[in-house]
Amino acid sequence: MRIHLMPILTSRLNSRMLAGVVTGAARRVDVAGRGIRVLFASTTCFILCLGGQVLRADGERAARWDSRAAATYLDQRTTWWMHDMGAMDHGTFCVSCHTGFAYALARTSLRAGLGEHGPSPTERQLLDSVTKRIRLWTEVQPYLNNKGQGPSTESVINALVMVTYDAPKGTLSDDTRQALKIMWALQLKSGDRAGAWPWFGDGGGGEQPWEAYDSQYWGAALAAVTVGILPQKYRSDPQIQESVKLLKQYLRAGRQNQSLLNRISLLWAAEKLPDLLTADQKTSIVDEVLARQHSDGGWSTSDLVVSTWRRSDGTPQETKSDGYATGLAAFVIEQAASPRTHSKMAAARSWLIDNQDRAAGFWPAYSLNKKRDPTSNVGRFMSDAATAYAVLALTVDN
Repeated sequence: MRIHLMPILTSRLNSRMLAGVVTGAARRVDVAGRGIRVLFASTTCFILCLGGQVLRADGERAARWDSRAAATYLDQRTTWWMHDMGAMDHGTFCVSCHTGFAYALARTSLRAGLGEHGPSPTERQLLDSVTKRIRLWTEVQPYLNNKGQGPSTESVINALVMVTYDAPKGTLSDDTRQALKIMWALQLKSGDRAGAWPWFGDGGGGEQPWEAYDSQYWGAALAAVTVGILPQKYRSDPQIQESVKLLKQYLRAGRQNQSLLNRISLLWAAEKLPDLLTADQKTSIVDEVLARQHSDGGWSTSDLVVSTWRRSDGTPQETKSDGYATGLAAFVIEQAASPRTHSKMAAARSWLIDNQDRAAGFWPAYSLNKKRDPTSNVGRFMSDAATAYAVLALTVDN
């Protein structure tokens, strides 16, 4: 592959921009360590990149997404949540599945492109709250005042948040180790759900997609992701091997009875824990997900949950493509990096680029539980998660 710089650009563009001609098959390049990417091209074309924005001069329309607007949206929504509906005792807040948790996973991936050198102020508040709750574990109020499922649900979320921030350093802080200790202590060790954790929605009802009767499996998949991104020294600790074994057995045994949404999360875990599923099992999940992809390149969350799920107000589910399903599917499948999925993933990325609300920074998604006003705070919960997973999908190479 040859890259020819255009002379006029070398004097006109700053160091974060590059123009070139890409000849031959699609490839990705890094320039001076700045993560500038040359996008897929099957023929010669001019390409201009700036952070998360891409301008093409080969006759196609410009395609770009606004990473700064996405970061601003995520920061503002998480700040609102922690001081309003999510506020809890001891000056802490609930790291909700829809807003705080998704934010913690995605916000770090925006840092390099925005020129940030550490956690944002909102991230620091989130980490401070999680850390405080870990240290005051026996004193803090359980999530939703639910003493049966609140602590175990929170323990998995806390562990994954803490490990997400510690893993790149190659070591775990004392607080992260304590979060993991709490998580393992609350894991079910016997019965037909051994290996999982008591989770919101157990026993029926609840709300999709994170707190329903089948969400316990999703929570176990998150625990497996946590294990998969641990530094090798901790992952191989003899003291956790029996717990990890139970977790894998639970996920394998229940695989075929799960919604496709849950199996996407299982695939995510399997990309972090290579021995969790066989190659054929992973391929089977990918194929089924791709079969549900819409002609516009996206997915609808309503296509991925159990078919019997109904909204409580009797309104029909939204069936058009949305940011949550598309972001999650693209984020997970892109990690498999199979050549046969390239065109499908290109279509998914195009959908994500085309469907960001540029002014507000978010990607749209819709409640599975009732028809909600999309401009209300509660009505934005699914868009909070959608924006986080869209960001993860668009920055997966980071």
